Amino acid sequence: MSGPGVSVVICVYTEDRWEDILAAVASVRAQAYPALETLLVVDHNQALLDRLAKEYKETPEVRVLANAGPRGLSAGRNTGIAASCGEVVAFLDDDAVAERDWLRYFAAGYDDPRVMAVGGRTEPIWASGRRPDWFPEEFDWVVGCTYRGLPGGRTKVRNVLGGNASFRRTAFDVAGGFATGIGRDGDRLPLGCEETELCIRLTRARPDAVLLIDDRAVIHHRVPGPRERFRYFRTRTYAEGLSKALVARSVGADKGLESERRYTTRVLPAGVARGLRDALLTRPGGAGRAGAIVAGVLTAAGGYVVGSVRVRRGGATYAVAGIEGSPGAEGGTG
Repeated sequence: MSGPGVSVVICVYTEDRWEDILAAVASVRAQAYPALETLLVVDHNQALLDRLAKEYKETPEVRVLANAGPRGLSAGRNTGIAASCGEVVAFLDDDAVAERDWLRYFAAGYDDPRVMAVGGRTEPIWASGRRPDWFPEEFDWVVGCTYRGLPGGRTKVRNVLGGNASFRRTAFDVAGGFATGIGRDGDRLPLGCEETELCIRLTRARPDAVLLIDDRAVIHHRVPGPRERFRYFRTRTYAEGLSKALVARSVGADKGLESERRYTTRVLPAGVARGLRDALLTRPGGAGRAGAIVAGVLTAAGGYVVGSVRVRRGGATYAVAGIEGSPGAEGGTG
């Protein structure tokens, strides 16, 4: 196999996703560009750890590990990074499956030594079988998928999206690992942005670093029924605002909100206009999509205001972990 060796990290936390986890692992094992290893990192769930260890005890290329840090996705990813042996570390959500050429497109991106990260495209698999009429494509990030407004093809970006991403192993030596206190922790808030913070921190440490998205590196991500509802949409957009406040605290508002400004001033107004046009043409869901975009912006803005107040008052903290001797950093609010 020519090209970099790739370790794949899948962080898991609940037995409720047992079949999804098995499908995710199977999709990695079926790659046209074989992974060196698949690391299943279990987030403080002994029953799941034991069950997965038994399931894969005869499969040497699949390793089952316990999260060595605090609860949450960031610490789980850091555990996988520390245990990995590949030149590139890729991340796949536990409720997603990768297309056969996923790793091949990732690996090809690293032909350029300046490239420190490559992400891909994430397509939703709706539990109901189809996108809800009211759900705007501009907000597919709410359900962990690629959203309308991201550039297509293979292009430079500020940050990759964590559930379908890869990093050169040396990126973590330079910048440290994922920050705890920002990312997902079961069903707690805030729920994201840890990859955004890491990518900005990485490009600050390595100004010549290139981060790419290649939309040919495709995964398919399950969207369970409760996440198709407006209640989840509202909760998740609010949580995004909370998370963005911590990111802005960590890396500064200029970089932390750079892409978001373009998104809110260009992409979302166009989405509202399309929704209203569809409503005038009596197409299903047009008014609902326009309304959801407005509601999503307002709810995220509210979360950002609340998060910013918490940061100023010292009620929110984050910590950046070093990976295998990489310099770590502590962050806080006071």
